[in-house]
Amino acid sequence: MSTLLDFLHSVFSTQLNVILVIYLIAITAEAMSGALAAGRRNMDIFGVVVIAFVTALGGGTIRDMVLGNYPIGWTQHPAYVYLVVSAGLLTTIIARYMQRMKHLFLLMDAMGLIAFSLIGSDVAIKLGYDPLVVVMAGMITGISGGILRDVLCNQVPVVFRRELYASVSMIVCLLYLGLQWLQVPLGISTALCFAGGLALRLAAIRFGWRLPVFSYQQRWE
Repeated sequence: MSTLLDFLHSVFSTQLNVILVIYLIAITAEAMSGALAAGRRNMDIFGVVVIAFVTALGGGTIRDMVLGNYPIGWTQHPAYVYLVVSAGLLTTIIARYMQRMKHLFLLMDAMGLIAFSLIGSDVAIKLGYDPLVVVMAGMITGISGGILRDVLCNQVPVVFRRELYASVSMIVCLLYLGLQWLQVPLGISTALCFAGGLALRLAAIRFGWRLPVFSYQQRWE
């Protein structure tokens, strides 16, 4: 058993690099989803860029502001801004072909949700916050960008009305926190959370799992 754990630890010892790659893929995918949402609202190029930026980097920005974690991440890494702006502008050119890549985008979005949640949780843990705040920080990072995108595009946020999404983020954050409490090596805990969260999110998409819906139509007299 110890040999297996040592092997897994060696395999995922570079988890920070792996998460960084996934993070870059995620912000690219989120920027493109933001650009598509702006296009559906017939926004101009400036609007496309703003929505792409907010969707990709808004979650991390809100998290850092809430936690008092300054300077905010993207201000120290301008390359992230160049990447999301470029992705948004590229989307305006290739949008007509993107329907064919729907499944790829769903996969990339799921990967982004998990990566953002793990990164947000890790930031809060390193800052010494209470476990409840750690979970909330992970969720804020994971879902806030999409919420901002939908609000700015004048529609009910997707995370509140489709398959399990915010719930997946919460489960990933709780699992990550629990594994850290059990002192599981960081590489292994990251790998387990990522694999488990991704499997849950993809299963939710495949089988249409969702939370109970509250519908209230009666008017107050």
